[in-house]
Amino acid sequence: MAGLADDGPSARPALPAFHPTVSDPYAVLGLTPEASPAEIKAAYRALVKRHHPDAGGDDQRILALNAAWEVLRDHVRGGQAPATGAAAATTPGSSPADRRRRTSGDHLLIEWLQHVYAPIERLLSQVIDPFPAQLRDLAADPYDDRLMDAFCAFLAQSQKRLEKVESLYRSRVCPASAHGFGLSVYHCLGQVQDALAELERYTMGYVDGYLHDGWEMLREAGLRLQRLQEERRRLEL
Repeated sequence: MAGLADDGPSARPALPAFHPTVSDPYAVLGLTPEASPAEIKAAYRALVKRHHPDAGGDDQRILALNAAWEVLRDHVRGGQAPATGAAAATTPGSSPADRRRRTSGDHLLIEWLQHVYAPIERLLSQVIDPFPAQLRDLAADPYDDRLMDAFCAFLAQSQKRLEKVESLYRSRVCPASAHGFGLSVYHCLGQVQDALAELERYTMGYVDGYLHDGWEMLREAGLRLQRLQEERRRLEL
């Protein structure tokens, strides 16, 4: 069947060729050179959340933010940022109370990433990653009962994994500082659920359109999951 032969990866969305040169990374993040490491990290996270493409943001803006972060990251990790003027304590939002709130928020975010997102990522990968091999096996003869039974068993197992994902997602509210990230996780889950529904329809009537649509949805979900994995690394910095 023609619909079963095309199991290669879909093309990634093209990124803009423009990579900004950052002359003032602080200005890109809306800060002054007196900003503390905690303020730099908080500003970067907030701006990435606001301008992330999944939230309708601009690719060029994200490129500029990432370039600014690359310049300042070593200072943040070392616990120091270059100071060229007044002490960072004079910067708005750098009071002890503000810093305690940020520390608490960081702790909640890390807890959510470790105990909610990490198992969700693993379960979604266990559905998305093996699918090309499952499709190749079925392509040998879609009308072979043994092959179809194996394919249906994979779909049933995948559905159980998605039920666990949904339970995990609802088990703990995503911290407000990562609202956009949590929304992308939810959309990824929805894409995989829709894909399995289409694939299940295919097994009932061998209509190639259902198989094609389900495969395309899974490929899109895989690309979204890759973006989530990259975003997670930034959130954990």
